[in-house]
Amino acid sequence: MFSKEYHTMTNNANWLLKYDSNSAKLFRLYRYLLPMQHQFIQYVYLILAIVALVMVANKLRLATPIVLVIGGLLLSLISSFATIGIDPEMIFFIFLPPLLYESAWQVSWKQFWKFRRVIASFAFPIVILTSCVVAYVSVALIPGFTLAMGFLLGGIISPPDAISSTTIMKQANASKSLIGLTEGESLLNDASSLIVFRFAIAAILTGQFHLQEASLSFVMVVVFGIAIGVLVGFVFYAIHKWLAVTSDIDIVLTLLTPYCMYYIAEYFHCSGVLSVVSGGLLLSNKRQSMLSYASRIQSVNVWNNIVFVMNGLVFLLIGLQLPSIMQQLGDTTLLSAIGYGLIISTVLIVTRIICTVGASYFTMFMSNFITVADANPGWKMPLIYGWAGIRGVVSLAAALSIPLLMNDGQPFPHRNLILFITFIVILVTLVGQGLTLPWFIRKFSEESRLPKIPSRRQELIIQKKMAHAVIKHLEEKYNEVWAQNELLHGLHSRLNMELRILSKELEVEDYPEEHELLNNYQQIYLEVLEQQRSLLSEMNHMEEFEEDLIRKYLSLIDMEEFKTREKLLKEAE
Repeated sequence: MFSKEYHTMTNNANWLLKYDSNSAKLFRLYRYLLPMQHQFIQYVYLILAIVALVMVANKLRLATPIVLVIGGLLLSLISSFATIGIDPEMIFFIFLPPLLYESAWQVSWKQFWKFRRVIASFAFPIVILTSCVVAYVSVALIPGFTLAMGFLLGGIISPPDAISSTTIMKQANASKSLIGLTEGESLLNDASSLIVFRFAIAAILTGQFHLQEASLSFVMVVVFGIAIGVLVGFVFYAIHKWLAVTSDIDIVLTLLTPYCMYYIAEYFHCSGVLSVVSGGLLLSNKRQSMLSYASRIQSVNVWNNIVFVMNGLVFLLIGLQLPSIMQQLGDTTLLSAIGYGLIISTVLIVTRIICTVGASYFTMFMSNFITVADANPGWKMPLIYGWAGIRGVVSLAAALSIPLLMNDGQPFPHRNLILFITFIVILVTLVGQGLTLPWFIRKFSEESRLPKIPSRRQELIIQKKMAHAVIKHLEEKYNEVWAQNELLHGLHSRLNMELRILSKELEVEDYPEEHELLNNYQQIYLEVLEQQRSLLSEMNHMEEFEEDLIRKYLSLIDMEEFKTREKLLKEAE
């Protein structure tokens, strides 16, 4: 249907060119815009497919990245979607900065700093070690493969993708320390792998590689990338804090910040990834002082939706690439290419597990000399951590960004084979390890030693301490005022009531027989909220009440219901 309309408009434009140049120009404009409209509609269909596949994943209780990649493979069989490709620049510039920035905001700085040595070792030395292992294995395995090509492949497939791993870990109730380690590693390992990739490309194109020069360049790229991120972060911090911004402007600025960090760093040939990560960690730590309460609440909703769509698109696009990748294998047979991919995938998985378990015993040894986050990590959590090394979209985007031609105009050697092996590695780790990771977590997970207080009890203690601090402040500073001021007296009474409720909830933790009493209170409170909601809906039909105010109080009721249902859900667990 699209092609028929397109050719009809083209013929009309050519015919009108002879008689009416203005009409012909208009038709040519339509002819230019029609393919763009068609592509836009394709992405609308992709987003609808993402929504449907996520609902299927939730129904089947599977990790959404796995279902999205398989869904992409199935969509690639439909001719309308088979032509959709991945532009590496689009992945690196459009998708990567906001996803990294959001991850930096979500990561626990406390966990990141606690496990900084482990995270740094896996983000830099172990990524380089993995690249070396892959390089030498691929040279021995693939005919005509040089060591530089091996390092190129190693740099592409060495960094694990945290989105898939953490999604599965959260669904399988993995320990927070394990999730924090995975998220922390993911913030840095992309940068180190892309630096290895960049040096390998340069070595292949020029035919030269100087270790001393490369080592110095590596340090410069890392240091100046971090410095640019921190500098740009302070600039945006000053804008948020000292200029006349609104909540809408704050949110727009947060969307622009990662792109500015990434572009400026890449412009000066530094690590855009480290720039976004370092700047994101800085601003995340300053969020309370630079953003208003309204900006913080609204930005969470905006960012959640944007990240949901972006993550869905990148995993769906991975699955859509299979037909085009298979068609570009050239002289290598499909069976041989699959064999190479499976062997290298196995080497990659085994190498990571050896590194994680080995790092555990090295940590135990070093605990005799320095203070470490966990002096006795054992072998079970490192085994799970090693098995969670799932590869993702950054690897595929890096493979696609390999140039088509050498400097002398010859085709880049083994480009299509490297691309296919990368896809096999992603598929094997995402589907194979992703489906079995929940079993590993159930089989080998241990009781978390950090923190010692269960999360639910921590929440209750925090809320109780907050209420107690406010009551103490009122009684010490406004002792005479609050007793006479009816409104302050009401606040004091309400806080005392909250303290009694929180104390009762803590008793439920210790005495389960008190659970029914608390549960009845919460169920009745939900009914009260529903009555308030019904009353506000009726008032909304009256002319004398503004709808904006009604919506404000409906939102407050929604927040109260959310808190109450969260408590019920955690008690049920």
